[in-house]
Amino acid sequence: MSARTSANTPVLIKGALLYGEGQPVDVLVADGEIRRIGTDPVAVDAEIIDAQGQILLPGFVDLHTHLREPGREDTETIETGSAAAALGGYTAVFAMANTSPVADSVVVTDHVWRRGREVGLVDVYPVGAVTVGLAGKQLAEMGTMAAGLGAVRMFSDDGHCVHDPLIMRRALEYANSLGVLIAQHAEDPRLTEGAIAHEGPTAARLGLAGWPRAAEESIVARDALLARDAGARVHICHASTAGTVELVKWAKSQGIAITAEVTPHHLLLDDSRLETYDAVNKVNPPLREASDAAALRQALAEGILDCVATDHAPHAEQDKCCEFAAARPGMLGLETALSIIVRTMVEPGLLDWRGVARVMSERPAAIVGLDDHGRPLEVGEPANLTLVDPKASWTVRGSELASISNNTPFEAMTFPARVTATLLRGRVTARDGKALGNRAEA
Repeated sequence: MSARTSANTPVLIKGALLYGEGQPVDVLVADGEIRRIGTDPVAVDAEIIDAQGQILLPGFVDLHTHLREPGREDTETIETGSAAAALGGYTAVFAMANTSPVADSVVVTDHVWRRGREVGLVDVYPVGAVTVGLAGKQLAEMGTMAAGLGAVRMFSDDGHCVHDPLIMRRALEYANSLGVLIAQHAEDPRLTEGAIAHEGPTAARLGLAGWPRAAEESIVARDALLARDAGARVHICHASTAGTVELVKWAKSQGIAITAEVTPHHLLLDDSRLETYDAVNKVNPPLREASDAAALRQALAEGILDCVATDHAPHAEQDKCCEFAAARPGMLGLETALSIIVRTMVEPGLLDWRGVARVMSERPAAIVGLDDHGRPLEVGEPANLTLVDPKASWTVRGSELASISNNTPFEAMTFPARVTATLLRGRVTARDGKALGNRAEA
């Protein structure tokens, strides 16, 4: 990765459409913030970005990213994952705790925080484990992690459900006192033992062990009630069923502090993809039926589901190029997320570009209490920005993505829209398909 411009170099974005609306304007960025927005030419010694016809949005925030460091640097590192994030328009990502060792101590969470800052392409926020070793038996040292250098603000055993209701209740109570968030991987393990695909006609025909919707929905319902009684907040990871949508809607109507995310792949793909037995389509929770995907798209448009999260999950080739039952679940998502949202939500008229900003930037930032991301495009606000060419189209090639792994289900698919530049506090971190490293400033 080549060195990017100095933090002190102003950037002038010429002719951008803010949120895709109104007349083109020039946006001057300096000293980490938006300094000027206008139509009158301004003479300034700055890096120029010609944005004619392009859309300027607040930088995206991903609440659900797997960066694999420490422990599985053969599949992804904080540096390569950060590059993928910057290329995808992200300025902040939350790195899940299922690393090796598990991020269940301040030693690991602070390491993730430091590495993210050293790389400098996006703000990397460590997610702390709810339980020691993700084992679901003993609460991790949440208070210590929350007070550490990384200031952990979200905890999750993602990849595993906190299935013991008493442990989950205690976690919510502690989270409430600490002012942090519990994010739940909603899956009752007693209902999914041996399951590898959505329980439905497709799995039955293909001879794949079924994963019922109730495994997710029963935990969503339970945790909504636990959060109600604890007076705490709970966040539902990767909602995948129409029933989960209805449960989240009901819980919100009751005043329960519940939020929920949906992945791009659950919005676009369904279990018809399993016909080939290609494990690149194996994910947790599984791809559901087309009716579920339609319900998820509508719920995201209506605000029942709060935000988009990628669940970016790199895997080594040997963990995917094997029989379906033995394969690891997960797929890449950071670089394709924006284009899939355009395909599934913008092109059908379910969201406009203001809506894209809401679900990919503003709401995720608000859910975890970030005060310098997801901000309005106004003078004086932090210059965490994403520039999108809505007329571009591109074809996904796993080998050309920034991640070390290439397990994308979107191989050879052509998508609309492309991120052309990303700025983190006024620094250009990605431009024209290249991530711009931080080494020159270290």
